[in-house]
Amino acid sequence: MRTREAMVPGNGRAADPDGTTAARFAQDGFAVLDGALTPAEVDRLRAETVAICRGERGQVARAPALEPEWDDDAVLRRHLCVHYPHKLSALVRDTLCHPALVAALTEVIGPDVKAMQSMLFIKSEGKPGQAWHQDEFFIPTRDRSLTAAWIALDDATVENGCLWVLPGSHRRGVLYPDREQHDPRYDCTVELYGFPYTEADAVPVEMPAGSVLLFNGYLLHRSLPNSGRHGYRRALVGHYMSARSLLPWQPPGPGEHMGQADFRDIVMVAGQDPYAYKGIADIREPYVRPDREGGCDR
Repeated sequence: MRTREAMVPGNGRAADPDGTTAARFAQDGFAVLDGALTPAEVDRLRAETVAICRGERGQVARAPALEPEWDDDAVLRRHLCVHYPHKLSALVRDTLCHPALVAALTEVIGPDVKAMQSMLFIKSEGKPGQAWHQDEFFIPTRDRSLTAAWIALDDATVENGCLWVLPGSHRRGVLYPDREQHDPRYDCTVELYGFPYTEADAVPVEMPAGSVLLFNGYLLHRSLPNSGRHGYRRALVGHYMSARSLLPWQPPGPGEHMGQADFRDIVMVAGQDPYAYKGIADIREPYVRPDREGGCDR
């Protein structure tokens, strides 16, 4: 599978025929996997997105009110992002373990890989993006192996709100401070600040549907609103890490030392789970992420 650099304005897409996913990932903090999913696979995931947003796959917390007579377009436009869709959909769960993803993830993480989160973005025109952040800020791993796989279900462009990245910003291994933000371009999530990069360092990652952006949990990235006149910027995102590491994503239980804290609401993706004796827990429930419409405190 070929990897390539991000779209750089004025320079086009620079091919990287001699590089490997791991080399590009280590250097820049991200790599693009061209054509990881087939058009037929993308079509099935788009149809599944409609079913999830209609509530046909199960209950979703904070879901917007829908009218029975609304068409699919009206239903989709009421949603920004559904968290944990893999708990509702067998297709989404299977996609977390897609062979193309497993091949790349085992190359950059290692032989034993687990997933702990999925997100299904719809992002119709006018919907906001997300301010500068690092995924490791939200999902703290002990070994810094956190990796996102961002699957484009539509062509991701600057106009419709593709991701922007700060290449190499993962290499310091530093988590930057956060603050509330009220920028109408972004959803309700906090923004990170105080990092030694400027807007001029940011690069948009434009890519066709079916491609995957693989990126490090410490990579600074953001997205801007979908400013297109019509359409969506749908994407399915999975978060992964080494199964050999504990995941302190919530406080330890009674009598448990912080060093033993381990979030066990996971899906094994590849290899062996050294902590299988702990069992698997059902902790998180699917929910809709709030955007600024209706207020951030709902």
